[in-house]
Amino acid sequence: MFSKQLLSAATALSMASGVFGVGCSDPTATIASAADATQIASCETIKGSVLIGRNAGPDLDLGGKLTEIGGDLTCENNGILNSLRSTSLQTIGGSFKLNNVTKVSTLNFPALGEVGSIDWATLNALPEPTFGTPGITKAKSVTIADTFIENIDGINVDSLSDMNINNNRRLTKFSTSIKSLSNTLYVQANGLNLTMEMPNLEWIANMTIANVTSFSVPSLKTVNGSMRFDSNYFETFSAANLTEIQDGDLSFVSNPELTNISIPTLTRIGGGCTIANNTALKKVDGLNKLQTVGGAVKIGGSFTDVELAAVQDVKGAFEVVSTEDISSSCDTLGKLQTSVVQGKYNCTGHVANANDDTSSASSDGSSSGNSDDKKNAASPIGASMSTMVSLAALGALVTAFL
Repeated sequence: MFSKQLLSAATALSMASGVFGVGCSDPTATIASAADATQIASCETIKGSVLIGRNAGPDLDLGGKLTEIGGDLTCENNGILNSLRSTSLQTIGGSFKLNNVTKVSTLNFPALGEVGSIDWATLNALPEPTFGTPGITKAKSVTIADTFIENIDGINVDSLSDMNINNNRRLTKFSTSIKSLSNTLYVQANGLNLTMEMPNLEWIANMTIANVTSFSVPSLKTVNGSMRFDSNYFETFSAANLTEIQDGDLSFVSNPELTNISIPTLTRIGGGCTIANNTALKKVDGLNKLQTVGGAVKIGGSFTDVELAAVQDVKGAFEVVSTEDISSSCDTLGKLQTSVVQGKYNCTGHVANANDDTSSASSDGSSSGNSDDKKNAASPIGASMSTMVSLAALGALVTAFL
């Protein structure tokens, strides 16, 4: 009797530990070993999600028959995994999520073309993910944060809702064929010499760009919300085809190397216009077709010339201050005071602290601090079925000895 009970308990424990494998139709197929990965790879489709356990590794291969994961592919808080690959996987319906996978140095998915989203954070050993040609061409959002990734050129999605690239200290180049972004592009605190090229981008809702050495958007035509550039290192900014910022602000703040802003076809800014503390900028003369500003205009710096020849309507206040002599510009701009500017008007030169105020222009002419979008992350907490089965099996084993 004792032997039979012990065998029964051992059988239950083996089931809990995955000896009997995972199914192609499981809501969540959990990989605890390389053998589990091989079994999952024998399925053509995983209808649910695939979860890589904290102690799975060091090398996992999902290549074989597997072409689609209907849900998420997730690995979190794993300090063992060195490589994750699949030559066959084409589609991840949910999120491709890697979070705090500190030793993974190889990520190879040459057939992967479609994901619901990419969400990677704290990948301390991965220099570059390997995708095929043309790479990932369909996704809803991309977040890559706090990694050692040096190159992410394999992400070639036509349209996204969000892209967040931040705190990737070794990332020095990013070129993408994205044509539209329906919510936010957020780039900040990456490699010191990051060059960013978006040659096909035509339309975007909002963008915040910081700490970039070069930024190119030659095809950009429309910004629905705001366009902000803070603490960058590029010398020139050009958006030759941008005609309208529909509802938000245009902002250039604390870009110390900036010598030229050229947006020659821009006619309307729906919100405010802020150009402040760009100490190398000696002329503000690249907005010569700007006619309407829905908020305030706030320009401060060390320039000698400001040209806004086409402005016809400023809904908020109008302030131009410089450390230098701008009396000639103020004489020209003075005509805006009575018929164009609806708020307070100020144009003054020889202001010693003209570079100090970097707050944003608002619709009523008052100042407000920058309110860049913050990245939030939340993780659901729950008891997994495998954990409950393991506890049940352990209980059976204890009972067998009693």
